Amino acid sequence: MESIVSWINPTLLVVSLAMMAGVWVLNNVYRYPRNIWVLVVSQPLLLCISPTMTFISGILAREIAPDATLATLPLTMMIVGLAASTLLAARLSALSGRKKATNMGYAIALIGALLATFAAKYQNFYVLIAASICFGSSLAFSQQLRFAALESVSEKEGPRVISTLMLSGIAAAMIGPEVALMSKDWLPSQGTYVGSFVALACLIIASMAIFQWFSNPKIAQVETHDSPGRPLNEIVKQPVFIIAVCSAAIGYGVMSLLMTATPLSMHGVHGHSLDDTKWVIQSHIAAMFLPSLITGSLIKRFGAANILIAGSIVMFLVLVIALGGHQVVHYWWALVLLGIGWNFLFITGTVILPQSYQHNERFKVQAVNDFTIFTVQALGSLLAGYLLFSSNWNTLIMIASPFVAIMLVISIIQYRRERSYPMGSESITKIK
Repeated sequence: MESIVSWINPTLLVVSLAMMAGVWVLNNVYRYPRNIWVLVVSQPLLLCISPTMTFISGILAREIAPDATLATLPLTMMIVGLAASTLLAARLSALSGRKKATNMGYAIALIGALLATFAAKYQNFYVLIAASICFGSSLAFSQQLRFAALESVSEKEGPRVISTLMLSGIAAAMIGPEVALMSKDWLPSQGTYVGSFVALACLIIASMAIFQWFSNPKIAQVETHDSPGRPLNEIVKQPVFIIAVCSAAIGYGVMSLLMTATPLSMHGVHGHSLDDTKWVIQSHIAAMFLPSLITGSLIKRFGAANILIAGSIVMFLVLVIALGGHQVVHYWWALVLLGIGWNFLFITGTVILPQSYQHNERFKVQAVNDFTIFTVQALGSLLAGYLLFSSNWNTLIMIASPFVAIMLVISIIQYRRERSYPMGSESITKIK
């Protein structure tokens, strides 16, 4: 009995109970369709890829890379793989439906887990890079599911559903590193973290099994062969499309730039302990997703424009605090507010985007949206180290400032548009 109790991880137990409670609320209180609770349960298990790679890849790469300066390359290549696969994921979703396309993503994720296991066991850095690209590619398919969730409910329920799914990030951030740490010595090997990648493969398989309860939203049947929709160059010129994409892309770009540079600046440049650095990053991740509990309700109550303005103001506070000093308290407050600002901008941009397209245009528009967002995120990640070490932390913050200013201007434009087009009772920000 004592041996069984010793295997029970308190964090995993709490997360499991919270997920079960969440499913009960979704079914019995909000009475959402089955697709929503399937995604709420399956997505955290698949999304464990990201925090697991964040936790493991740098440590492992530093041991096996030909040059220690390449330690962050696997994580960057995962983001590159995500950005490069967004168009493919959207295209396959259009051709074969959300479910079949996502199953392809699961297959790619499993290949990535197998390659990562091989890389850890045989200390092969280049195979780890290949695994990272596969992981990123699989996450591109996962990102498409937030649109599937929107298609599964009414427009009125969209913000709350997106906010609910965003909480998957918190569960994944808790499950991934815990499982990776518990399982790293499962298999005897000269390489470290072999068991961690085996455990990750098990999480992916469990997620895939749960996902089989998912059904393609009925809206997918609205497609018609004789109505291809408007040309893409016409759609992307719409103000509402530009506002939606810029909101999410700027939020992701600024967040990626500062978050990636923070551990290097804190520990490598200013000599703060690894414990302090870990605490700042963990607090940042929590701040990215915890506001999702209320962001959807805030959008419904105050309108998308006001939340965009709030997110932009929070981002400005990040810059002011980050420029104020290099103590742990400065990094902590800057990164916590960075997470909140990102949450406001990304969720609001996602909620606004469907107003820019008709049902038969959604796949190509969503593809362009995600490709833009994650390309900007990849650039932010790639540039973070270079800007930090070629100049300094303050210069990096100043480089981010113009983009935050642009975001505030975009938010004000959206506010004026909402004032010109009064909202109906069935729409959050129905602006065409």
